[in-house]
Parts: sequence; C-alpha cells; structure tokens
Amino acid sequence: METTYSDEQRFIPLISDYGFKTTFGNEANSLFLRTALQALIKSEAAIEHIQFLPNELSRLTLDSRSGIYDLACQDAQGRFFIVEMQLSKYPEFVQRMKFYSLYRFNTLVKKGDYAFEGLPTVYCIGILAESIFPTIMEYHNIAVLKNQHGELIDEQTTIITVELSKFDKSLASIQSDLDKLLYTMKTLHTVTDPTQYPKFWNEEWLRLAIDELDKRAMTPEERLDYEMTLAKNALAIRNVKKEIEAEVEAVKTESVRRALQKGLQPEIIAEINDVSVDFVRHVQDQITHEDD
Repeated sequence: METTYSDEQRFIPLISDYGFKTTFGNEANSLFLRTALQALIKSEAAIEHIQFLPNELSRLTLDSRSGIYDLACQDAQGRFFIVEMQLSKYPEFVQRMKFYSLYRFNTLVKKGDYAFEGLPTVYCIGILAESIFPTIMEYHNIAVLKNQHGELIDEQTTIITVELSKFDKSLASIQSDLDKLLYTMKTLHTVTDPTQYPKFWNEEWLRLAIDELDKRAMTPEERLDYEMTLAKNALAIRNVKKEIEAEVEAVKTESVRRALQKGLQPEIIAEINDVSVDFVRHVQDQITHEDD
C-alpha cells in the first residue's frame, strides 16, 4: 500500500503505510479512528468504544496460508469493521472486500452454532487512491443488498468504498466529518505553512492524527520506526519488480523456444518478441545443451 514521498515534506501522508498505522491504528487513543468510522458509515450515533482485533484471516487455503487486511476492530455494539487502504489500481478490489466480509460473516455464523439470527453488522471499508468505478460519480459509496426497485433486503454485510481521486471539493464547501477526513487524507502531506491549515484541523480528532504525522514532533524512536517502514516498503517494491521481471523473461523465453522449434530465423524471432538477437541466441544455446 506504499508509495514514495519527498523527505522534505513536514507531514507523513496519512494514506501511507506508516501514516495509516499511526492514525487509524492508534491503539493508545482511538478518537480519530472512531470519528473516521462514524463518518465513513454515516452513523448518527458516536462510536464510543473500539476493540482492535487481529488483522489476519488464518488458514484460508489448504496449505494453511493466511490473508491479512490493514485493520480490524469491533465497537461496543458488536459491529465489525474491516478497513483496507489501496494506493495502486486494483479493478477487482470489490471482490476482495466481498471475500473479507463473507469470511467474517461465516466466522460469526459458526460461532453461533450456525444460527443466523441477531448477527452483528460487518462493515468492509475500502479507501482507494484510484478510481475503480468509472461510471459512478460519487466518491463515497455504501453498498448493501437491495432488490430491483432499490428496496433494502439486507444490510448485515455492508461494503463501503471511498475513491480519493474523485474527491475534489473546495475547502470552502467542506462541512461534514467525512469531507474533512478525505480532504485531510488528500492534502495534509502537501502543506508546509501553518497559515495553510483549515480551521477544522484544530478539531480534536484531526489534531490527534496530524500530530502523529508531523515529522518535526517525532521522537527518535518514532523516526526510526518511520525510516524502517520506508526501507521495508522499498525492499518489498524491489522484490515485486524482480518477480515481475522474472515472469516476463520466462514468458519471452518460452515464446522464443517455440519459435526456434518451428525453425524461424533468430532475427525474426527477436523482432516478434521484442528481444535482442543475443537473447534469442542465448535461448538457442540452452536448447542445444539440453539436447546434448
């Protein structure tokens, strides 16, 4: 979920790995999280208490591999919240959210000895930097089960998505906590001068988050944690790039192999597969050695 930002910025982006962890995941003071969740689900009532839960879905596959989402918690009413941040394009993101919500639903049913009455609501919240709904203009969507007339059938599992790229409200038009939250997520890391601060950044819940993201106020331990997070993410990105490059090379190698087996000339094979003639000859040498 990470991207790169300038070290000259005063504030760590709220949508970065570190920023999300220290604001939404602040277990010492959950005021920001509780207010943000209330705004995201459009609840009239304040969320008074939050219990953080393990963010791992254990033993999802036959080989016991697990799945991990960014944050999981439960409020005093028993409602479950799963929160995911996604910076890169992910057209199938809704499918992932459905998987998470259905997994939690199945877990609740099993705990109740397969009883379906009185199940708490599961909110699966996805905050995306990029758009995934090109035909929908709204930046904030709440999806529940409805019939063909738009009448509510069930809202026990609710999927909420926010597309930050669609949020373009001017500062003067911002009034709701939801818009305050999204404005902060989009702009905080671009602000350097305190005179640029909107008045609502002095509200306690936002002030709490902003203070956590101010690099000038960091303790040495917090700074080290931040730098280690950046290093870890940079390494992960490099490893993913290497894996992708290896997969691309494997595909090209197989394509070149098949072309060689059909008797095509190296120059033609190189042009078709967008590789060098030396690459083709290298594959040709491999085939020769395999046959020896």
